[in-house]
Amino acid sequence: MPVVKEAGEGGRARYTYRLRVSSTAHAALLAEWDRCRWVWNECVAKSRAVHVHNKAHPEDRQTCGPAGLDKMLTEARERTPWLRAGSSVPQQQIIRDFGKARAKAQKDIKERLPLKQRAGMPRWKRKREADPTLNYTNRGFRLKNGRLHLAGGIVLTVVWSRELPAAPSSVRVYRDSVGCWYASFVVPAEAQPLPATGAVIGIDWGVKETATTTSDAHDLPHAQHGKKAQAKLSRYDRMMARRKPAKGQAASKGYREAKKLRAKAHKKVARQRQDTGRKWAKRVVTDHDAIAVEDFRPRFLARTSMARKAADAAIGATKKALIEMGRKHGRDVRLVHPAHTTMDCASCGARTKHALPLSERTYTCTTCGAVSSRDKNSARVMLVRAGLNPAGAEGVRPLGALLQEAA
Repeated sequence: MPVVKEAGEGGRARYTYRLRVSSTAHAALLAEWDRCRWVWNECVAKSRAVHVHNKAHPEDRQTCGPAGLDKMLTEARERTPWLRAGSSVPQQQIIRDFGKARAKAQKDIKERLPLKQRAGMPRWKRKREADPTLNYTNRGFRLKNGRLHLAGGIVLTVVWSRELPAAPSSVRVYRDSVGCWYASFVVPAEAQPLPATGAVIGIDWGVKETATTTSDAHDLPHAQHGKKAQAKLSRYDRMMARRKPAKGQAASKGYREAKKLRAKAHKKVARQRQDTGRKWAKRVVTDHDAIAVEDFRPRFLARTSMARKAADAAIGATKKALIEMGRKHGRDVRLVHPAHTTMDCASCGARTKHALPLSERTYTCTTCGAVSSRDKNSARVMLVRAGLNPAGAEGVRPLGALLQEAA
């Protein structure tokens, strides 16, 4: 039987706030990003040079670890006044980010993962393509009078939509594709237990309905946020296609405006999906003590005819929101392997001989004769595989369980 994984406890949490950036602070942030981007590109060049050298001279192998890159940064700051004018904290942190990205790519290559599943080796960060991202440890920032003070004399106004639960250990200052600036603080995660309800729920992911549960009141229908915005997105795509610059030429003002309008439309859709998923997850977590969730990986749907609808459903983001919400409120969240969940009977455990086609939406067990919706049956299978008592699902037991007790 497939293994059931317990969702682990999260030790840290991120709290993100909007920033109001003055013209002086904006210029300082971009200047700091230019220095960090230069450091990143130097790390890429160093990594590629070491790779070429090791390939040509296997007997004299070199390394490109964080220690060597830190030494390279120290030497560069000594001989370059422009680099030395910026804070060393974000420059050191971008070296750490480069090391993590490179280690992940090397691990995927070593494990011989398919090309589509590998994390690619770090690439150049181009000025007009990469959005600024600056990371500061606790020695590179402080909060004073409600304002964020960064190393280098950069002062930012934070829109405090909620209070920080604890003192932050680090902060990430970044600009999104629309041009808005944000500060993301890392704080210790604190559990906020909810009252016990004695109820359990099984969740099966799908495309027609994003989530089908053992409770009709907690099913999540497909919101179709992307489909509703498709006409506007297509219009902006046509605007960009008409104004696309020739290769090697700078983009026109009209092209940049169309690109920004398109980015704003995509951002709105992403926020709508996030809002829908988080509100549903909070409702599920509030009403149930234990949650059996299908450990579904929607990546393969991108190669099917359902790719657009599956992407619009945002299954991965909704599943992540549910797991994080369960951890935050101390609920028992159990991840169930999805193998054969549509073929097993939730009542007697019998398995069909052949996989059911997608067009067949009713599950009929040939062993015990149970008939139910295909997705509802899969949701109840989640409960059984997770080792939870189906009687806790809205107080209703599967028909097979009742028949077995009567016998």
